[in-house]
Amino acid sequence: MRVLRKINSGEGSDVFESSPRREGIDLKHWKGRLNTIDMTMSGHSYGATLALQVLKGGPSEKLPFKGAIILDPGKSSGPLNEDVRVPLLILHSNSWSKTHSIFYGRPHFEVVRDIVQNTLKRGHDAWFMTSLGTSHPSVTDAPLIEPLLLSWTTWSTIDVREGVYQSVKVSDEFMRYQSTGKKTGLLEMPVTHPRYDDDRRSDKLKNTMPEEYRKYWQIHVAPEQAF
Repeated sequence: MRVLRKINSGEGSDVFESSPRREGIDLKHWKGRLNTIDMTMSGHSYGATLALQVLKGGPSEKLPFKGAIILDPGKSSGPLNEDVRVPLLILHSNSWSKTHSIFYGRPHFEVVRDIVQNTLKRGHDAWFMTSLGTSHPSVTDAPLIEPLLLSWTTWSTIDVREGVYQSVKVSDEFMRYQSTGKKTGLLEMPVTHPRYDDDRRSDKLKNTMPEEYRKYWQIHVAPEQAF
């Protein structure tokens, strides 16, 4: 935050000069171009665990994050912060939801689900969903670089570009929601699976959830909690 604020205030040259890797020569041109007031925190895996920890005690002037996008919060990277007081979107890869893992005495899936449900109870919109056919690296650039290798080693079944696109699309919808307050696309959908692969609404879903969503997602927690 300190570095971003320096760049935005016109001190990009100082940031460049202090870089041991001599990177950022163009940062001097970024004065006034960063929104350091309404920010979205995001992270993947270990970074997702860290992102949740950063939200603790916020939002505030020191932590000006007005929302968070959390991707596959870590199963072996320490406890997950439950004190979230901003709109929250947690996306699980299929492999992350499918694999039953005990996390500090409880199933990891239930721990994540409860974090999102508690965020809702505090009065903030929150979503928890699984991206079908994906594996843990699907939101990274690794499958784009080595699609066959990553599909073979991780058992991912989704087209690698489609997997990235689906995550980017719902993340974009979430960030637009933060700006406008309007839920669009996947964010408009109600809960479809309170637990992973619990398809008790299958008949009703055929009439209420468009194929473009049903093919790629299971929604476990949403502001529209009807089930």
